[in-house]
Order: sequence, then C-alpha cells, then structure tokens
Amino acid sequence: MSKSTNSLLAFLAGAAAGTILGVLYAPDKGESTRDKLSYQLEKYKEKLQDLINEYIKEVEAIPDSEAKAEGKKVIDDAKEKAEKLLGDVDDLISQIKSGQN
Repeated sequence: MSKSTNSLLAFLAGAAAGTILGVLYAPDKGESTRDKLSYQLEKYKEKLQDLINEYIKEVEAIPDSEAKAEGKKVIDDAKEKAEKLLGDVDDLISQIKSGQN
C-alpha cells in the first residue's frame, strides 16, 4: 500500500479514536454518549466512503498504462481495507446503539 494511503487510514483511525476517547471521558449520560459516538462514527464512515469513491474516480480518469495498473492495485488494496473498516464501524455503531460494551 502506498505511503499516502497508509497516512490517510492512520489519520482516519486517529481521528475516530480521538473522538471516541473525548466522548467517553466527557461527563454525560450513557444514552447521550452512545448517541454522540454513533453520530461521529457515521460521519467518519461517510467521509471514508467519499474518499474511496474519489480515489476510484481519479484512477479511472488516468489513461491506461503500467502506472495506472499499479495505481489500481493500490486503490483496490486500500478499498478492501477501507471496506473492512466500514464493516467494523457498522458493527461498533450497532453495539453502541444497543448499549453493549
């Protein structure tokens, strides 16, 4: 995976972790905390999906070449990892909404 893709995924993971920690340590009722967490996670999920779609469009716009083939491999790898992350976010949102730990 390319350095920029790793950096992007690390940034998104860090932002999500920071949000979660901030909400968890804020004095608030459990239901309110769960609502805030699920809202923030939904926003990050949407941003990640938008980034995936943007990268795909950029790669599709590049003329066919060996560089495009390599770029597509990187994008496919990042997309696969991002889709797994999106699935994990969906699971976490479901757990938060149901009040589980």
